[in-house]
Amino acid sequence: MTAEMLEAFNREQFPQVDHLGLKVDHVDDHSIIVRMTTTERHLRPGGTVSGPTMMELADAAMYLLLLAQIGPVALAVTTSLNINFLRKPEPGELVAKGRILKLGKTLATGEFSLFAGDPDAPVAHVTATYAIPPKR
Repeated sequence: MTAEMLEAFNREQFPQVDHLGLKVDHVDDHSIIVRMTTTERHLRPGGTVSGPTMMELADAAMYLLLLAQIGPVALAVTTSLNINFLRKPEPGELVAKGRILKLGKTLATGEFSLFAGDPDAPVAHVTATYAIPPKR
């Protein structure tokens, strides 16, 4: 699936995450770059981007990366998501850069780095695994 197809599928199947304003900047056979602009609603006290916002971006980016590989499978679901928060993310643009580590018949695992501000200093590191439903 192309970046445009992924964005359209996400809007159609998951309108509840439309508020994130996700933009797929790049997608290929193994990697993806997804960005969002954080607003006041994504901040925690102290003016930093909240952990749930970062987890939501990482989870959505993994889902989109998986769909880019297997096609529009709405019932693929998260089975595991691990996040390590590395530094305080500043408000503004939040970018997820990820890649597929393993794509099997029933499970897919990916790895992501999240960036805010400095493109060389990740604010979080994420691993995620998705279950792929059987083909009917």
